[in-house]
Amino acid sequence: MMADFILYALIAGLSLALVAGPLGSFVVWRRMSYFGDTLAHSALLGIALGILLNLNLQFSIIVICLIVAIFLIFLEKQKAVAIDTLLGILAHSTLAIGVVVLSISNTAQINLEAYLFGELLTIATWDLVWVVVASALIMAVLFLFWNQFLSVTVHEELASIEGVNVNRLRYLLIILMALITAVAMKIVGVLLITSLLIIPPAAARQVAKSPEQMAIIASALGCFSVVVGLFAAFRADTPVGPSIVVVATVTFFVLYFFSNSSQQN
Repeated sequence: MMADFILYALIAGLSLALVAGPLGSFVVWRRMSYFGDTLAHSALLGIALGILLNLNLQFSIIVICLIVAIFLIFLEKQKAVAIDTLLGILAHSTLAIGVVVLSISNTAQINLEAYLFGELLTIATWDLVWVVVASALIMAVLFLFWNQFLSVTVHEELASIEGVNVNRLRYLLIILMALITAVAMKIVGVLLITSLLIIPPAAARQVAKSPEQMAIIASALGCFSVVVGLFAAFRADTPVGPSIVVVATVTFFVLYFFSNSSQQN
């Protein structure tokens, strides 16, 4: 019989992988990988403030991610500094501030590695419920707004002319990314969240022939990475989060070289 902690880890990881496929596809299509990385880094600041203010960590992460994202959009509109420069400043500054704040807290200092690289094998019942419910909510929103997200991604100006509220969808996508960041923190950690959002969709892009197919394949590859990475980590006694990302990376390069060789032939 499978141990409860492995079963919990498997359910949580699969829930995240399923929703990371379609959401990550939009991250790849809209070239928002560095934006996602900035949100992931700011999550550590959310953790630090949550601990200091005695708040729910997931709630504090979402709030900080949203504040950083809205602040970034505001700065981007000023056009005084290039967007990649702004992303770099916010990503590293929020991470540094978070680490500094955590380092002065004795309770947080013990779990710093878990926050950075995940602690999937120690996931509790309430954490599992949070992951499953949040993942289901994100998936439902993506399903309801899929066509609108897609039209804005393909041609934003045309979508605006056709009556699509572009700004609302932009902020909705940011909220979803903030929410999945809070969810994924427990599984792969702050430093690896963006990897799970980007690598499976990037791998799926090598073989997919439509947006929907890419999203489905990305979810399948994410689930494969979670299952193989989880059991490999358990057998080899390696960190679970990085092990999942390594499996996803290997899968990407296999499909990348397979796709290139097929095109050449």
